[in-house]
Amino acid sequence: MSRSIGLAHIVRQSDGTSNGVWGVFTLKSAFQPIFAFRDGKLEITAFEGLIRPFRDGAGMSPGVFFNLVPAQDRLHVETLSRTLHLLNAGACLDKRARIFVNFDPSVFVEKTIADNALREMRLVLHEAGIDHGRIVCEITEQKTSSQSGLHMFVHALREQGFAIAVDDYGAEESGIDRINALNPDIVKFDAHFITHLMRSGPGFALLETMVAQFEGRGITTLFEGIEEPWQLELAEKCGTSMVQGFVLARPQLAPTTFGEFSPENPVHDDGDAAYLQPRKVAPTPAPMEPENAVSETPRHAPQRRVFGQRVNRQT
Repeated sequence: MSRSIGLAHIVRQSDGTSNGVWGVFTLKSAFQPIFAFRDGKLEITAFEGLIRPFRDGAGMSPGVFFNLVPAQDRLHVETLSRTLHLLNAGACLDKRARIFVNFDPSVFVEKTIADNALREMRLVLHEAGIDHGRIVCEITEQKTSSQSGLHMFVHALREQGFAIAVDDYGAEESGIDRINALNPDIVKFDAHFITHLMRSGPGFALLETMVAQFEGRGITTLFEGIEEPWQLELAEKCGTSMVQGFVLARPQLAPTTFGEFSPENPVHDDGDAAYLQPRKVAPTPAPMEPENAVSETPRHAPQRRVFGQRVNRQT
């Protein structure tokens, strides 16, 4: 097979990780852990790959970077981003953890595009030594001009053994219609959406109902953008299976120090606290602008907590 587009823009580093090069930009991988609730503990079950662009050594917002990418190059840059994440995941992440990689549905409108994307994935996974069963293909919230093209692509991904996730449920283009059409394995709830619902009794009851309905259909639920302990407490009470956010761990550039959060070293219930709190937090570099700005601006817990929650305390 010929060399992939993504691999052609990869530069290997001395520490075993890889960087991507696109014109004047250097692209690096950051990974954020995704935690699962298991028997009163939180364990890392997966990582999401997030792109971090640099120009002349200075970091820049992923949103700004992607806005600078010409429309005709968007598919190639997205392919490069996935390639980078998979190579770095193979080099530095726990071999048991799943890996979430993003797919923009707006670019998968033709069968040839889908076929090429699958070919790229097979090449890169072979290069990285990663089993297909570890990959979660995350369909982002962008609008598509071809619903049939998107359905065909998702079907092809599933046939290759990849799990499917729908990102930002509750956002404009990621509503129940997309869930029903794609029948994903995982639904990631939009951070703004869940925070809004958590701030009132009726809203929280609605959130509980949605989680129960999805889980009852065999669809795993994940709350992203969890930034405050009170949100984490309510996420557990709501019955969601997985959580992701700054309250647990910030993204780290590869290679990461997330080995400290291995399954042998889970996050335990504090006992005296009303929420699950890590006993040891892995050191992280200074915060950088994330790929999804929703989870970057910390929010403050309301002064009066709903459902008998305790008032936030410093720990």
